Amino acid sequence: MRIRHLVLALAGVFAVGSSQAATEIQWWHAMAGKLGERVTELANEFNASQTDYKVTPVYKGNYGETMNAGIAAFRSGNAPHILQVFEVGTATMMNAKGAIQPVQAMMEASGEKFDRDAYIPAVAGYYSTPDGKMLSLPFNSSTPVMHYNKDLFKKAGLDPEAPPKTWQQVLEASKKLKAAGVECAYTTTWPSWVQLETFSAWHNVPYASKNNGFDGLDARLEITSPLHVRHITNLASMAKDGLFTYGGRAGNATSLFLAGQCAMLTGSSGDRAGIVDASKTNKFEFGTSTLPYYEGVPGAPQNTIIGGASLWVFANKPAAEYKGVAKFFSFLSSPEIQARWHQQTGYLPITLAAYQLTRESGFYDKNPGADVSVQQMVVKTTDKSRGVRLGFLPQIRDISEEELELAFAGKQSAQESLQKAQKRGNELLERFEKSVK
Repeated sequence: MRIRHLVLALAGVFAVGSSQAATEIQWWHAMAGKLGERVTELANEFNASQTDYKVTPVYKGNYGETMNAGIAAFRSGNAPHILQVFEVGTATMMNAKGAIQPVQAMMEASGEKFDRDAYIPAVAGYYSTPDGKMLSLPFNSSTPVMHYNKDLFKKAGLDPEAPPKTWQQVLEASKKLKAAGVECAYTTTWPSWVQLETFSAWHNVPYASKNNGFDGLDARLEITSPLHVRHITNLASMAKDGLFTYGGRAGNATSLFLAGQCAMLTGSSGDRAGIVDASKTNKFEFGTSTLPYYEGVPGAPQNTIIGGASLWVFANKPAAEYKGVAKFFSFLSSPEIQARWHQQTGYLPITLAAYQLTRESGFYDKNPGADVSVQQMVVKTTDKSRGVRLGFLPQIRDISEEELELAFAGKQSAQESLQKAQKRGNELLERFEKSVK
């Protein structure tokens, strides 16, 4: 019996020693609620698949708070291995000399198979250097789409299977919805991202010079074109007539749609999971369609641009730990994991194989509209539609939305709002250029 007890005791010691030997990988992220639960599930699944590494996900607040926490931790010498950074922080991370470990270089050095061409081109291109080397790993990539409430469409006598495709059709549908007593005909989330940045790419017009910032730090905003002024003027007019309800910055307006109050919402494809749940709770049927565009604009519609975030790796970690990060990234990029993430959340499948797997599974047949986000992105981009890569872009968004709010409230013209936003934004870009140099 003593020998048996000794064997069991030694087994326990070795088991404890084995679990302690797993190399911990810290992952700081900004996913709350249901998305946070999915992040934890991914980490647990990876941890259960092997015994060498343990990924520990840590929620650090919203995107801005998470990025600030990561930068502060790096400066103090306590950076995590992986930091989730929203797409508007890309230029800042790229120019943080000595702070990041480029993902493609890390993957190759760690011996992990890595094929940049496996990723959706418009997504991979955004997070790559001019010579095509990926700096961060796309994770929860999204793009703006239009969600609409089919029940409210029926109430207004609109065809629930024929959502508006143009801005003129949005206007006409909004009038019918208001006449039918619908409290909120149309609203939007992320006003700068949807109505300025993506609007520009969708219409194949520049948002900023220098290939929207991809070709140099001396890029400057170009949002006072006749098309931009026309669009914001139209939105302000709709707001005045009670056809457009301004729901606030970031994703605040989503709650109006989730509650069944708004008939149309332009917002992130990543809202899909929340909308599916809300439609069951509040008992309404919804559809998803492409973003509206203006007829007669050459090249429109072109493609939408990405939102969401990517995963950046901090520098100055041991090679053994980078090997664990690389294995985790291979796990996250696998077609099965990406297909499931896409289907559960509405975020883009970042690889073409995951998109193909989802399509072959019949998911899109059972969930019409779930592939709209991918269809808007799987096209060849132009120098005006690749995306926006500017320094201080989070602050530029705040400025733009501050000025847009005044236009929507009827306190200044659309042209004045855009001129002020451009002037103030360009002052920030000039400061960023000087600080980097």
